[in-house]
Amino acid sequence: MLDNHLSFQVHQDMTAPLSHYFIYTGHNSYLTGNQLSSDCSDVPIIKALKRGVRGIELDIWPNSKKDDVLVLHGRTLTTPVSLIQCLRSIKEYAFSTSPYPVIITLEDHLTPDLRAKVAEMVTQTFGEMLFYPESNVLVEFPSPEVLKHRIILSTKPPKEYLESQRDQDKGNKSRRYQHKGNKSQRYQDKGNKSQRYQEKGNNSQKIKDLSDEDLGRKEVSDPTGESESTDDKSDCDPQDDEEMDESYCDSHPVGAPEYKCLITIPAGKPKGGMKMALKVEPDKVRRLSLSEQALENATESRGTEVVRFTQKNILRVYPKGTRVTSSNYKPLLGWMHGAQMVAFNMQGYGKSLWLMHGMFRSNGGCGFVKKPDFLMRVDPHTGVFDPNVNLPVKKTLKVRVYMGNGWRLDFSQTHFDTYSPPDFYTRVGIAGVPADSKMKETKTKEDEWNPVWEEEFTFPLTVPELALLRIEVYEHDMHDDDFGGQMCLPVSELRPGIRAVPLCNRKGEKYKSVKLLVKFEYV
Repeated sequence: MLDNHLSFQVHQDMTAPLSHYFIYTGHNSYLTGNQLSSDCSDVPIIKALKRGVRGIELDIWPNSKKDDVLVLHGRTLTTPVSLIQCLRSIKEYAFSTSPYPVIITLEDHLTPDLRAKVAEMVTQTFGEMLFYPESNVLVEFPSPEVLKHRIILSTKPPKEYLESQRDQDKGNKSRRYQHKGNKSQRYQDKGNKSQRYQEKGNNSQKIKDLSDEDLGRKEVSDPTGESESTDDKSDCDPQDDEEMDESYCDSHPVGAPEYKCLITIPAGKPKGGMKMALKVEPDKVRRLSLSEQALENATESRGTEVVRFTQKNILRVYPKGTRVTSSNYKPLLGWMHGAQMVAFNMQGYGKSLWLMHGMFRSNGGCGFVKKPDFLMRVDPHTGVFDPNVNLPVKKTLKVRVYMGNGWRLDFSQTHFDTYSPPDFYTRVGIAGVPADSKMKETKTKEDEWNPVWEEEFTFPLTVPELALLRIEVYEHDMHDDDFGGQMCLPVSELRPGIRAVPLCNRKGEKYKSVKLLVKFEYV
């Protein structure tokens, strides 16, 4: 019996561009709970980094005096935390688990003056740890290996905000921007609502000003999936933010970089709908952000275009705004189409997050998992990978569940049943492409703290590279089955043989003693 069911070493090639990897990514990384009223803190950021998360998202807003920068979920009742506190914690814990780069995604709602202050904060806090390109236009992203122990920024270049301000000063273009629904004026205007939401005392006014759009319901009603919710305002402006002034950074001394020059992964969604959003430029790379629903719509009508886009560029997917309880969505759709940054509420828990934990147990848990080769190829006959096409079985996994133990040590005698030992059963299955996804379960063993099942399950896999093995134990109850533990493992890294597999609680934390004795075999 062996505990080493997975490799605990980084073993994949780490010298390819960032776009060739799935990246362990958080959403609203500063929230301690729900999306509307929980506290903002650096504590969940620290927890995420210790777990190996490599993508940290910060929403940055002016404080009430507009002389400092806060991190909070705008237009909600969340209590803010200072940006500098978050940056210092990132610096301290960034590489506590993994040496590979941390990507800070900024959702920017600042004035130009405060952006300059952020640039100063970032450069002074991170110093030599901060990586940014000598030229502000990258033809290809650097590799995780090159970026070891480095911090990089990803956000929308601020040119449109600066141009909007200049246009207002000249007085000749402001009406056109307002007609198009441009939001930059609203963020810069002295009557900006963010001040109202950041004041702690006026809760009734805050509640009054929460609209359907503020909760992300706007994107839910969007039938095309081509407009993003206000949950990610930095990426949803209708202007063509890819038209960047390439001489801007070259005209500024390297020793005093401006905010715009610090952006390694530029974000933005060009005007022209999803077709233009997925356009691959030969001479530059960028990041595109889509809500989970927008991704669903895009993959239904333009699935192969999404895959082609992600071969060179970075696609970030984020939860729809109506997930106010910090729940998550199924991550497989994004991974099947090559999306690198499938962003999750790490404090949300639940089965979707178990899959996220499972995927990033790969490659030694370093937070970067090399995408399968078929997602990076363009076949001259078949084009790019299409997850909806029926494929032949490539590998078959057999899983034999022998027995389980440890519950008596980790749980009280009456935790499951007051008057008798528990009645355990195990669910075993695959999460992956639709053809591979299925769940099976053992018989229930009654009145046993150390149940013995001796049952085998067979899983034919068409795309084993994206398959995750799900193992869940429950205690049968007449009314509602009790949770007894779970584990999710990447099939591609399972070591054949008889293994002792530790189980985790709902939050993904390993129990001290609970394990299953399982045999893995490939045929």
